[in-house]
Amino acid sequence: MRNRLGLGRFELFVALRYLKAKRKQAVVSVITVISVAGVAAGVMALVVALAINNGFRTVLQKTLLGATAHVTVLEKEPLYGIDDWEGLVAKLVRLPHVISAEPVLYGAVFLSSPLQSEGAEIKGIEVGPGHRVNDLLRHLKEGSIERLENASGFPGIILGSKLSVRTGLTLNSVATVISPQGELTPFGPKPSYFRFRVVGIFETGFYDLDSQWALTTLQAAQKVLSLRDVVNAIEIKLDDIHQAPQVSRLASRIVGPKLVVTNWMELNRPLFQALKMEKRVTVVTIGLIVLIAAMNILVALVMMVMEKYRDIAILVSMGAKREQIRRIFVLQGLMIGTLGSVIGLVAGYSLCYFAERYRWVRLDEQIYALSYVPFNARWNDGVWIAAAAIFISYLATLYPARNATAIAPAEALRYE
Repeated sequence: MRNRLGLGRFELFVALRYLKAKRKQAVVSVITVISVAGVAAGVMALVVALAINNGFRTVLQKTLLGATAHVTVLEKEPLYGIDDWEGLVAKLVRLPHVISAEPVLYGAVFLSSPLQSEGAEIKGIEVGPGHRVNDLLRHLKEGSIERLENASGFPGIILGSKLSVRTGLTLNSVATVISPQGELTPFGPKPSYFRFRVVGIFETGFYDLDSQWALTTLQAAQKVLSLRDVVNAIEIKLDDIHQAPQVSRLASRIVGPKLVVTNWMELNRPLFQALKMEKRVTVVTIGLIVLIAAMNILVALVMMVMEKYRDIAILVSMGAKREQIRRIFVLQGLMIGTLGSVIGLVAGYSLCYFAERYRWVRLDEQIYALSYVPFNARWNDGVWIAAAAIFISYLATLYPARNATAIAPAEALRYE
């Protein structure tokens, strides 16, 4: 009689009996336990390693794409800015997959405060009705976006959280912004000083952004940088980030030869290629743990065949088919691989859950840009990892199972 899996209940019963029974050779039991532990360790290590790789990739992609545009139009040689930016924005926003096209102005400044002066990257953006909220401002920790245009007598400015801490500029305090691009005097350029009120503090969790960036209105940034009504970039957001290369080609036809179009894939290609390569190397190196566990399964089954030499001969002489004998040892290997995979998956996903929730692994933000190691364990990774581990365990059973079917009952029982 066959069970639902198409396997004889007889083979399943004998396989379980052999695994649970106390053996004369304790070393076989020890190797079996080591095999289960080896499969579990390999599966757990792969789940955790891929969760870390996915976590870094997800966090970096989300944060970088929040700070930078999917597609960006820039000056080929940054000199005078983009004059006709309003007409370009109107054309670019009509391209397929484009959600918004926003003019921005970047510039290097100094923030002066009673505590400490710091260099910063000021970013002028357009705010108000009809303009998309900059993704950085979606991480607003304190303050209000609306106050950028009306900050009690001073233009408003929003600082990154780390920049705010280092300079001592808290919400509603007054900051002095020093622009090196000041007025030209007979003695050289003279820095310009501007007063801003801190109307907000944002925190993305990405160190480079939180420690260097400050946002204000486009008009205020133009005044600080001593520029007329120009911008030095147009940031385009898409409804599908993977359409960036196609949109870049279309935008290049619109902007002309004096401007250059780039996208997030080109700007961050080395970083994401490194993460992809690291993922492949991780799978290969940690996968060796599963292979070692499979070798242990092979050794355990070979020794078990030798130990059960007489039992196999009796079973065959009583009418058991050689296919049934082979299936007994295949089932034993599969049960070892399945048990190890289940233990490894439970341990791996549990570790990832708690490590992500409580941020167990801390990092130096100034080196790694993140304050902790992110864990992003995906269910589909667990499926193929467990399937691969069980398949490798199955392959390890083929040789000992074939040896078991080669036993001749007459030879085995001649001297019994």
